[in-house]
Amino acid sequence: MSPTTLPAGPEHGHVTFLGAGPGDPGLLTLRAVEALANADVLVAEHEVLDVVRTHARAGVTVVHTDPDPAQNPVPGTGTPQLTVVDGTSATVGAPAVRDAAHLVMEAARGGRRVVRAVTGDPGLDTDAAAEMLACAAAGVPFEVVPGIASAVGVPAYAGVPLRDAEGTDVRFVDARTASGRCWTEVGASDGTVVVSTTLDAVAAAAGELVSAGRKPDTPMTVTVAGTTTRQRTWTATLGTVAQTLKQAKVLPSPDGGRPVIAVVGERSAAAQRDQLSWFESKPLFGWKVLVPRTKEQAASLSDQLRSYGAVPHEVPTIAVEPPRTPQQMERAVKGLVTGRYEWIAFTSVNAVKAVREKFEEYGLDARAFAGIKVAAVGEQTAKALIAFGVKPDLVPSGEQSAAGLLEDWPPYDPVFDPIDRVFLPRADIATETLVAGLIELGWEVDDVTAYRTVRASPPPAETREAIKGGGFDAVLFTSSSTVRNLVGIAGKPHNVTVIACIGPATAKTAEEHGLRVDVMAPEPSVHKLAEALADFGLRRRAAALEAGDPVTRPSERRPGARRRRSTT
Repeated sequence: MSPTTLPAGPEHGHVTFLGAGPGDPGLLTLRAVEALANADVLVAEHEVLDVVRTHARAGVTVVHTDPDPAQNPVPGTGTPQLTVVDGTSATVGAPAVRDAAHLVMEAARGGRRVVRAVTGDPGLDTDAAAEMLACAAAGVPFEVVPGIASAVGVPAYAGVPLRDAEGTDVRFVDARTASGRCWTEVGASDGTVVVSTTLDAVAAAAGELVSAGRKPDTPMTVTVAGTTTRQRTWTATLGTVAQTLKQAKVLPSPDGGRPVIAVVGERSAAAQRDQLSWFESKPLFGWKVLVPRTKEQAASLSDQLRSYGAVPHEVPTIAVEPPRTPQQMERAVKGLVTGRYEWIAFTSVNAVKAVREKFEEYGLDARAFAGIKVAAVGEQTAKALIAFGVKPDLVPSGEQSAAGLLEDWPPYDPVFDPIDRVFLPRADIATETLVAGLIELGWEVDDVTAYRTVRASPPPAETREAIKGGGFDAVLFTSSSTVRNLVGIAGKPHNVTVIACIGPATAKTAEEHGLRVDVMAPEPSVHKLAEALADFGLRRRAAALEAGDPVTRPSERRPGARRRRSTT
């Protein structure tokens, strides 16, 4: 496929101009998600590609503009490029400013459903407006899906309301295109001014406002990377903002060209930001947290960490494989259908998955569990069963472990239990605690290896270096095996990294590997472990504020971290 030629489709195409918002993927509208799911071609600005691509269907052709035209110009032109990504291949295309509209039009004329995604809202994007006019002139049908404009969404995430109870006037200025007349008009107003600019041009914009009549002591906030976990906000005045940014060591910097949103005004609530900063004050805001579990197990835990403001990084430490000899598992599953068992006990999500896969292989479904009592250890195991269509009859009332299950398991009673046998599908490395306990209660146990756990492949070199070099703020260990496997495949976490363990046994293993355990879950649950880490982060933040110290992440304490952060 050539850089500017897209495969043809049906005769009638359509273009959706879609606002992807200021950066937080959660700010996409329901209509935007629907449009992305139906797109044949996705033409996206580089800044929002990761936000929108997640919702695109498999096989979509993705086109995005280069993030830095100076680094990758079209040979001999010095102009930006488009990159066309189809599957795993990528082709560098022609000048982006000219060809973005060309590609959109060509794909639509070929009968394809095109989504043109831009940062913020399409109505505030001049290039999108020009492309809409081109579609209208060519008779190509299009629609607009509004997005949250950066000038509105970023102040909301920074804890800076734009209007007060008195109905403050709000003016919006793009400093990159503002004329002298524009500055004069907003300078003469006493309302709130929202300025879209870049980090290295903030002081110049403040100077324009002062020259236009605003007082130098007018409150001002400056937010970079708004609505993302990289967000950072500074509070200053028009007269002090240059010094504030200099003291924060963010200028001068190669990142000075990063877009920022500045809010100026006596009633812009800048003075109340300590009370209203809901986003940046999350307990784990900006923390990079290592989650060393299988991909399937890590998903819900990562979602919980994101709710605390963290940036989870999933690194599988174990891989799950079928048993070497499947015959035992096959006999046990057939025994479920023929009435061989009174109980089946699941001690992990992987055990549920292994049985479910066997069921599907034989054309069975949850109805095969009719008449069989089902036990489950742990909330996630129970949820996996419910998703399968099976509601557990027994979940430990106390500790979510084999020992906790045995506490509640009834002894075998020949009067009430017509069958005395239990099917226990489990990992090849599971302990014998549950088997021994069930036998002691009078039950016969078919202890079956449903799956094998093997050490996962090492993560990429960049991840290994971050683990050993202190690039992660915290790591969650959910079992002794995750400790051993992570150290084995990636090395020992740096001593600035906060170590959180799910229980005493895991903590002991961590200490045996020379790690300092900072956080312990109050009970053996991955979600309680995440809560405990969030509580730790909250206490750490409160202590820094009480001492008058800046709130920093653990990784910023390592030697050279500040210097690297300020220049990247």
